[in-house]
Amino acid sequence: MNTCAAPPSQWDLSSLYFGPEDPALSADLARAAAEARTFRNDYRGRIAVPELSAEDFASALQSYEALQRLGLRPFLYAQLLFAADGESEAPKALLSRVREAWSDLSEETLFFELEILRIDPDDFAVLLANPLLLPYGHYLRRLRAQAPYTLSEEVEQALQRKDLSGREAFVQLYEELEASLRYDFHFPGESAPREGTGEELLALLYHGDGAVREEAFTVFLQRHGDNALVLGSCFNNILLDHGKEVELRRYPDLMTPTHLESETEPEMVEHMMAVTEANYGLAREFFALKKRLLGLERMKNTDLYAPLGGSGRSFSYPEAKELVLAAFGEFSPALAEEGAAFFEEGRIDPFPRPGKSGGAFCMGMLPGLAPRILLNHTGNLRDVSTLAHELGHGVHFALSRGQNLFHYQAPLPFAETASVFGEMLLTRHLLAKESDPQFRIELLCAKLEDIIATTFRQNVLTRFEIAAHRLRGERLLSADDYGRLWWEENGRLFGDEVEMIEPYRWGWSYISHFIHARFYCYSYVFGELLVLALYQKYLEEGEAFVPRYLELLSRGGSAPPAELLAPFGIDLADPGFWQKGYDFVRGLLEELRVLVEERVSTLRR
Repeated sequence: MNTCAAPPSQWDLSSLYFGPEDPALSADLARAAAEARTFRNDYRGRIAVPELSAEDFASALQSYEALQRLGLRPFLYAQLLFAADGESEAPKALLSRVREAWSDLSEETLFFELEILRIDPDDFAVLLANPLLLPYGHYLRRLRAQAPYTLSEEVEQALQRKDLSGREAFVQLYEELEASLRYDFHFPGESAPREGTGEELLALLYHGDGAVREEAFTVFLQRHGDNALVLGSCFNNILLDHGKEVELRRYPDLMTPTHLESETEPEMVEHMMAVTEANYGLAREFFALKKRLLGLERMKNTDLYAPLGGSGRSFSYPEAKELVLAAFGEFSPALAEEGAAFFEEGRIDPFPRPGKSGGAFCMGMLPGLAPRILLNHTGNLRDVSTLAHELGHGVHFALSRGQNLFHYQAPLPFAETASVFGEMLLTRHLLAKESDPQFRIELLCAKLEDIIATTFRQNVLTRFEIAAHRLRGERLLSADDYGRLWWEENGRLFGDEVEMIEPYRWGWSYISHFIHARFYCYSYVFGELLVLALYQKYLEEGEAFVPRYLELLSRGGSAPPAELLAPFGIDLADPGFWQKGYDFVRGLLEELRVLVEERVSTLRR
C-alpha cells in the first residue's frame, strides 16, 4: 500500500477496499454468504450432541471465527466510509447493503451459539478442559452465561429480522439526520454568517467570549429541537425495543444484558455510581474555583469549558501529534511506536468537514486489521487530549492483535482504560515541561474538566438513560419528558453553582451513546477511576509497572476483569476502591487551588 497516497486531511481506507464499488467488496459479501450456508450445512445439529469431540468443536470454532471475520470486513469498511461522509448517497447505500448482508449471515449462523448453549453441562466441562479449546475458553464461558435468557432458534431468527427493519433502522435514521444537520451562524472573525457543522459550533464552547459560547450552543441545541419529531421517535422506538426484548428474554433488569456483556456485577456498578454521586461536591468546588478564575458572578453551563485567558495557546495537528507521541514515549517506547504507526499509515481522519460524524472514535476493526481513528481537531487543548484518548484506544487494539476475534475487544469495564491512561500521560508530560504558572493552571483545569466529564457527567448520562428506559416502559415519552429527566439529572450535579441555559433541555438528543451503545456510559466512570488507581501504582513502582500494563492491554478480553487486574492487586469488590479515585481528584483540586492562590498573591503585590 502506498501510505503517502491519502490526503493528509483524511484517512486511507485502501487497505480495506478501494471504494463502495470495489469488486472485491462484492466478492467478499458473496463469499461470506456462500460460506455461511456451507457452515450451516456442516454443523447444524452436530454441536449439542454427546459424541461431539474436542477436535470437531475446535474446528467448528475456527471456521466460525473465519466466517465472522470475512463478513465483518465489508461492514466495518462501510461504517468508516459513512462516518467520514454521511451525506453522500454511496456511503449511505453501502451501509444499508452491508447491514442487510450481515443480518443474513447472522441468521444463517445463529444456530451455532444456540447449540453451544444446549451442550450438556458435564460434557461442556470436559470439552472446556481440553487444550484444543483453551484459546476459546473465556468466550465460551461468557456465552454460556447467556443461556437462561436465550430463546429458540426460530424466535432468535425472527428477532434478528425484526432488528433490521426496527431498531437498526431507527439507528440509521438517527445517524443520517445527525450527519445532515447544518447551522447558520456568524462565526467569530468572519465577515458574514455561513453554514457550519455541529462540531464547529461545539468547538466554540471553548471560545473566550461568553456570548459567543452561549449563542453557539443555543443554535446547536435549538436545531436539534427543530427535529424533535424524528429524534423523539428514534429514542422512543429504540428504548421501547430494548424494554420489549428484556421482557421477552426475562432479564431481571434493564441493565442485565450490559452487565453480562461487560462481566460486571450490578451491585458493584451501583456502588460505584453511588460513590460518584457522593462526590458531586468535588465538581461543584471546581466550578466555584473556575468561576472565580473567570471573574464571573454566575456560571452557566456554557462556561464550563471557557478558556482562562493568559496563555492563549492553540495547537496545530502536527503539534498535537508530537506532544502525544512524546508523552507515550516517556512511558514506553513501544507505546509510542504503536501510536506513530497511525500517522505513518494514514489511519487517522483528523479534521471536521460537512457530512462527517461529530466527536471522535477509534474503531478497533479485527485482529490483524489495523484500527482507525476519527477526530474533529480544531486546535484547542481539549483536542490534544482527545488525540491522546483515541490513540490510547488505538494502541490497546494494536497490542491485543494477537488474540482471536472473540478475545480481541477489551470487556466493557476496560474499554476506556488505555484511552484515559493516555490522557493522564499527556497531562503529566505537559505539566513536567511547563514553567508558566498560568498555563499550568490551564492544564490542571483541563484535566479536572476531563475527569468531571468522564466520571460525574457520564454518571449523569447513565442515570438519565436508566430513568428514560424505565419511564418508557410505562408510556410513550414526549420531548418534554426527555428534557425534564435530562434537566433533573444534570441539576443534581450542578447544584447551585452552575445555571443551565434553557435550550439545554435538548442536551439529551445529541448523545449518540444512547442510540448506539445502551448503558455504555458507566464504563467511562469505571475506566477513569481504574486509571487513577493504575497511574498511582505507576508513580509508586516506576519502570516495573510498565511491562505489566502492556501485558494487560495485550490480553484484550481474554479473561474476566478480576483476573486481568489481579497482577495489580486491585479488588473491584473493595468498597473503598472507588473512593480512592476521588481522593486523587481531591489532590488535583488542591494542587490547582494552591496555584490559584499563588497567582492571586502575585497579582496583589
